[in-house]
Amino acid sequence: MGSEVAELQKQLIDHTASLFNEGIMNEQFKQLLFLQSEGNPGFVFQVVTLFFQESDKLFNEIGPSLEQANVDFKKLDAHMHQLKGSTSSIGAQRMGNACIAFRNCIQENNFEGCLKCLEQVREEYSIVKSKLEALFKLEQQIVAAGGSIPYTFSGH
Repeated sequence: MGSEVAELQKQLIDHTASLFNEGIMNEQFKQLLFLQSEGNPGFVFQVVTLFFQESDKLFNEIGPSLEQANVDFKKLDAHMHQLKGSTSSIGAQRMGNACIAFRNCIQENNFEGCLKCLEQVREEYSIVKSKLEALFKLEQQIVAAGGSIPYTFSGH
């Protein structure tokens, strides 16, 4: 068991470091990880799962609102403001930056820019989702193998 757990723990540490090194996640995500404890081991998973659900719901509203003949930029801005807030709450830095760019296009009533920005936000969301799902999978494998989750952030 020992070497398998140690290898999984190393993978988890490396994967987590890559989230920060690539700018995908920021300090806010570290804060969430620090709030997770043995008494509440699924805390980050719960918060991120809510983020995924909320984001999917907002994407389902944003996409169709850009397909309208007369785009309601005010409504679109409200959705993007909400999505930006969600990204901030979990520390999804690159996705948050894409949301800011999207909101700038909305404020300029720049339809073409909005379409491009929506693609960028979706792409960043896809990256965040796949990276965090991989993180949770590693955590599950470590726990299943009898190990503990090693969150240390020295040097980051």
